[in-house]
Amino acid sequence: MHRGDLAVLCTHLPFLLIKAGLCVANRIYKACANVRSHIRNTNTLSSTSAPTLYICSLQANSLKHLHSSYYISLLSSSQAYAQGLMGPVFVLLLLICVCNSEDRLTPAKPHSVGDRLISNGGIFALGFFSPKNSSANSYVGIWYHNIPERTYVWVANRDSPITGSSPGKFVLTTSSDLVLLDSKGSTLWTTMNNITTEATGAAAILLDSGNLVIRLPNGTDIWQSFHHPTDTILPNMSLQLSNNNNLSTHLVAWRAPDDPSTSDYSLGGDSSFQILVWNRTMPYWRRAALDGVLVFAMYQSKSGPIMSQTIVNRGGEFYLTYTVSDGSASMRMILHYTGMVKLLAWNSNSLSWDVFFERPGSSCDRYASCGPFGYCDATEAVATCKCLDGFESVGLDFSLGCQRKKEIRCGQGDSFITLLNMKTPDKFLYIRNRSFDQCAEECSRNCSCTAYAYANLSNLGVTVDQSRCLVWMGELVDTEKRGDGLGENLYLRIPSSSVNKKTGALKIALPVMARTKPRHP
Repeated sequence: MHRGDLAVLCTHLPFLLIKAGLCVANRIYKACANVRSHIRNTNTLSSTSAPTLYICSLQANSLKHLHSSYYISLLSSSQAYAQGLMGPVFVLLLLICVCNSEDRLTPAKPHSVGDRLISNGGIFALGFFSPKNSSANSYVGIWYHNIPERTYVWVANRDSPITGSSPGKFVLTTSSDLVLLDSKGSTLWTTMNNITTEATGAAAILLDSGNLVIRLPNGTDIWQSFHHPTDTILPNMSLQLSNNNNLSTHLVAWRAPDDPSTSDYSLGGDSSFQILVWNRTMPYWRRAALDGVLVFAMYQSKSGPIMSQTIVNRGGEFYLTYTVSDGSASMRMILHYTGMVKLLAWNSNSLSWDVFFERPGSSCDRYASCGPFGYCDATEAVATCKCLDGFESVGLDFSLGCQRKKEIRCGQGDSFITLLNMKTPDKFLYIRNRSFDQCAEECSRNCSCTAYAYANLSNLGVTVDQSRCLVWMGELVDTEKRGDGLGENLYLRIPSSSVNKKTGALKIALPVMARTKPRHP
């Protein structure tokens, strides 16, 4: 399409559709403005030299009501000629305009089944839905509006569904609370803000980030869905790691693909900056403690970085955040109903979600799967359980872990060997602001200390600590030799007579400097 053809379209088409509703005309006007900008940058829309003309047809159940849904579509050439329309026409675009779909909810406009909020850029939608094969229950949720595969990112009433065929109502009260009511007026779900009357005049707004916020007239957000996630983390969303204000931001997986109710799997952080997945109360998978790497995961494509994970400090509270590069595909991190943590990216060619990574990656990667003093060797072609140096397997399947080949006799020549590129074990004692030598001394002077690890945190800028010293008393569990070269040094106590000559023993080791390379969890 050439510049002149598009100018004719963008000048006259909105006025031809005024009778179909101002919403339609406004959407087309915005679309044309975007195309004009594209043409200014590229000079032509395509290499087609033949004159072309956009012909739009309006399909709606009723043109009498502006609250109907209007679909603007381009007709094929044969359809155009059949209706006696002029010129060759091609189908390239589908514009959808839902005139009763705004991006905000006010006390004067409660929502019922069939109503939707659509974010300003058309990226996300909020409304009532029933999962596949589960028509008996309905929920209020948020999903991608610009992706053909229905993908839910948040559910309000996941454990309190609307049952049967009775309609529900989603309202914003005059006291600025979102409330979901059943057909009898009973409350199924509410935000419970406990805000004073000074919060009147608020609106619930669905943002292009996928965040649903309750916003006061002065721009203050008094509630947001990002602080109450279900099973999904979206870009620029934060998962709180510290718990000073008792605000929970755990993810909880769906119970099944068609059942959004809470399952036994949950994901969250602890005060040591570890990310864990629990099966009920038992750890299922764990990422090691913060060790001096601020950007600890970055996932790349051929064109460059796509998504990174970072630790940030906001007023003494620590959060895990996800950011994406400009122009990246839609991405999301989910806790799958199987307990897997998955990073997914939308593939516009295959029209499906590509898996960038998933953890645990193998049975060896599950929490403490190799038992006490065993470790998962991820450098092997197939991740395999092994025993730490100076230890031997108790059984054949590592269910009982490993035991020392020779017991330590405190003060009689024990040593520390350096295990390189390790995911540090769980159940440590966190000691703040020690030098490397002081950290080594904390362990060496205590006969119960089995290992230690050190990291310089001074370059992070997110903690008040300049360094962190981890020491372990007793068993070492959930240890891994990393396959990406981005682990840290673990200093393991063994009898001097058990030192592997190839590995070497260190009474005093060099400090572990902070790394700057991005890493995977």
